[in-house]
Amino acid sequence: MIQQLRIYEIFEKNKAAFHNRFRDHAARIMRTKYGFRIVAMWETKFGDRTEFAYLLEWPDEATKTAAWSAFMADTEWSEIKRVTHAEHGLMVGQIEDRWLVPVDYSPARERSLLQAS
Repeated sequence: MIQQLRIYEIFEKNKAAFHNRFRDHAARIMRTKYGFRIVAMWETKFGDRTEFAYLLEWPDEATKTAAWSAFMADTEWSEIKRVTHAEHGLMVGQIEDRWLVPVDYSPARERSLLQAS
């Protein structure tokens, strides 16, 4: 298993709309159409910046690459982004994408993070 950490800069003025869009649309499409395994989601502050972070788990890099390509090309998702952008303005600023490689002594090397401890 490999993990991917995504961190999005979000804006206070339309934060609720962002969360509604991610919860009701992005996460649903990711899971049901493309097999994304979302481990956890957080909101955090970094200085003056509000961030939304989520952790994904993949069996391998090829699966991750194929799933992201398909999701980004999804017509339903493209339309949802277009409509919500028109209604609420820019909802995501900077995006950070981190590939998490477990060290040899990490429990994450031996099991899925979605499995019970």
